[in-house]
Amino acid sequence: MKTIKIVDPVTRIEGHMKIEITVDTVIGQQQIVDARTSGTLFRGFEKILEGRDAQDATVITQRICGVCPISHGMASVMAVENAALYTPPPNARILRNLTLGTNFLQSHILHFYLLAALDFVPGPQTSPWLPVWDFDLKDHPDLAAVASHLPQAIEARRRAHEMGAVFGGRMPSSHTYIPGGFSATPTQERIDLFYSHLNWLIDFIRNIYLADVNTVAEIYPEYLSIGKGCENLLTYGVFDLDDTGATKLLKPGYVESQDGLIKESINDRDITESVTFSWYADSADNLTPAVGDTQPIFPKGDAYSWLKAPRYLDKPFEVGPLARMWVNGDYQRGVSVLDRHASRAQETLKIAKAMADWLGELIEGDPVYETLSGRAIGSGIGLTEAPRGALGHWVDIANGKIQHYQVLTPTCWNASPKDGNNVPGPIEQALIGTPVQDSDRPVEALRIIHSFDPCLSCAVHLLRLDRNPETSAKPVILR
Repeated sequence: MKTIKIVDPVTRIEGHMKIEITVDTVIGQQQIVDARTSGTLFRGFEKILEGRDAQDATVITQRICGVCPISHGMASVMAVENAALYTPPPNARILRNLTLGTNFLQSHILHFYLLAALDFVPGPQTSPWLPVWDFDLKDHPDLAAVASHLPQAIEARRRAHEMGAVFGGRMPSSHTYIPGGFSATPTQERIDLFYSHLNWLIDFIRNIYLADVNTVAEIYPEYLSIGKGCENLLTYGVFDLDDTGATKLLKPGYVESQDGLIKESINDRDITESVTFSWYADSADNLTPAVGDTQPIFPKGDAYSWLKAPRYLDKPFEVGPLARMWVNGDYQRGVSVLDRHASRAQETLKIAKAMADWLGELIEGDPVYETLSGRAIGSGIGLTEAPRGALGHWVDIANGKIQHYQVLTPTCWNASPKDGNNVPGPIEQALIGTPVQDSDRPVEALRIIHSFDPCLSCAVHLLRLDRNPETSAKPVILR
């Protein structure tokens, strides 16, 4: 007999998310046979930006998310500068990379130790960590060792934030990302302070974080084959290594599951968004973000999410550390729950080591900024990466004012609803077919969802409370 379980809210993620799974018996084994991911709040940032000064975008968009604001600042400043056909000075490029890198480090460490590891290891036996499911946690002494590193992980995240503030001025949101360059200058004192934090973090990542991820993989090897999803992987690329933007630490590209070939370019005109199952006006269906609109319609037919359904070449694509590391040839073991965790940890070390090199490229006294006043006009695109995956900002500017703005976040890619062809999104596909030990405690679903590190605060932001929607099943609260 089919049973429907609603996980609402999905806890230990950023923002508000609901998952509805249908569990049925298939060949004597209970498994998930259908899944629907729902972003339960509406984000109105695109509308907030209309009519604003173009230079306001970088400040306002960083308020979309408190975990990856620097990525939004980067995407926004890239979009405005793209409209102005402007390239910032080398010092600005390096300072942006360094500050963005700190945001990647803190987010990846946060994700594993505070949001995902507790699916596999026992956490602190106190509030707010309790109550918790004591279910399918294996009894192994090495898992206790992983849990014991939680205080160091919290210190690591603090250090990463302090390191980001050296050049960023403040964290988590930095106001040093400005159209025209960067508002902080490199000094030897700042470089030395940054480097002292970075050395500590490299040691933590190399000797503790990577080892803990490997420990979980050794004790839960079944999760190296659970949670595959669509197996299409996509990245815009990030961390420019020269002033042309042609060479990046993590290059752009995509892989389609049917051929496995890496294509090392992305055509933004092939990015579209379906709204068939999203609470948006159908007039925005299958448009590129360059011309798409954010016009909410609630309720609407069979729609079930405030997330649109991004597609590339009309197909769903998973984005994130696994996609980036796969396209770059750094990690290609497989696509699964633990592959996402392993690739994220390895990427953390790759970025941290690159940051040490970038510090040596800064030149005291060289310019970091050039005034763009009056130059930003027309259309611009900023394609970059947030810790969770591909992030894009699209802007149209006239007379210095924003006429149109669109944001396409990583979690919109990963947690998208079905599209107009009834094709589920990546997380939905990763859930479907997964065996479940206990349909009342579907911890397998929780582990899959957390492996994507969904961030619904990026995806959605505003809720109307004047309606009382009904559900057909009792919600399950997961901690």
